[in-house]
Amino acid sequence: MTDNISAGSPASDIPSSGDGYVGDPAVRAEWDNRYADRQQLWSGQPNGALVAEIAELTPGRVLDVGCGEGADAVWLARGGWDVTALEVSGVALERAAGHARDASAAVHWIHAALTEAALPSASFDLVSAQYPALLRTPDAAAERALLAAVAPGGVLLLVHHAGIDTQQAHNSGFDPADYVWPSTVAALLDDDWEVEVDEQRPRIAPDGGAGAHHTDDLVLRARRLR
Repeated sequence: MTDNISAGSPASDIPSSGDGYVGDPAVRAEWDNRYADRQQLWSGQPNGALVAEIAELTPGRVLDVGCGEGADAVWLARGGWDVTALEVSGVALERAAGHARDASAAVHWIHAALTEAALPSASFDLVSAQYPALLRTPDAAAERALLAAVAPGGVLLLVHHAGIDTQQAHNSGFDPADYVWPSTVAALLDDDWEVEVDEQRPRIAPDGGAGAHHTDDLVLRARRLR
């Protein structure tokens, strides 16, 4: 695993613990523990909003932000996309690489936080962030990193669970205001962008997996004009 996109591991490579993770160790540990608690955390199927929103796009270079166990990355690769998949959890990446190997799908893996990864600017025809847990900062670093990765003519697709963004902080310490939502990204779009979709709609939910109880999605699809 590497933070250098040009040296991304092929699908047959399984990440190791000494993979040069770039990011906050506490965030990695939190997500490693969450994945380690279950043999499979997600459904193993590609996210429905992703499948629907890119149906008419010509495959090119795609960045899968927060790829988890790799279902979207593998599906995209099998559909002809040149896939780079980024994730903070090494446990999740080991599973993702194994699924890619089993499917003979070529994926470049990056073990890093989005804001710490050495991503080439304006290089991806599609940046897909499906239900990402991206923390907000005063300088909007995560939001700007998403936008900066999109090539001119390319698309940013950000999907999140509806309703959570307006909830009060939980007793557990979770505060929706701490995280990036489609609305916070949309607020940064200028004349260089065209918003193609910005809506709440019923979720196309796969069977099983964490998050299956959420019924509606917030979907932001924006195209970079220049």
